Amino acid sequence: MYWTWAILLLVLGIGLALLEVFFPSAGILGFLAASSLIAAVVMGFMQGPLAGFLSLLGVVLALPTAIVLGFKYWPKTRMGKRVLLMAPSGNDVLPDDPEKERLKGLVGRTGRAKSKMLLSGVITIDGETVGAVSESMPIEIGQPILVVRVQGNRVVVRPVEAGPSNAPPVDPLLRTYDDPFDAPPD
Repeated sequence: MYWTWAILLLVLGIGLALLEVFFPSAGILGFLAASSLIAAVVMGFMQGPLAGFLSLLGVVLALPTAIVLGFKYWPKTRMGKRVLLMAPSGNDVLPDDPEKERLKGLVGRTGRAKSKMLLSGVITIDGETVGAVSESMPIEIGQPILVVRVQGNRVVVRPVEAGPSNAPPVDPLLRTYDDPFDAPPD
């Protein structure tokens, strides 16, 4: 007799736990599920030790399995689709930025510094004024510059000798610097 009640309470407890997954009830269904499962184990032990351990084993194995399967199936339900946010597609995340594309078109072109550039300033390329950042050295007003690359929405430039240059942009990983500490020994 107790064995029958233990099985019924076990099924009821797992069913209530699944309902808590699909219909959040602020813990009411979870409390009822826990009470039912505890009563199932108690009824199992009232039948005998073997029935008690089997009902306890049923709770320990069936409850997590049912909850995991419920959470796996829930996003496919109507309510799950309404509640959960779907992952955005690439078009949603990466907007078309015509300004960035325009700036990328300036790479490799030459122009002149319109203002003194200690770190940043203004340059002109074919009559177009663009905000820029010096690669690592100060640039004087009117000094010729070469657009090396675009980082984010910033144009990175370096000074060049007078006259147009068709030098390719410098790869930042291949750039070399003079070591200020590499002085010839006395």
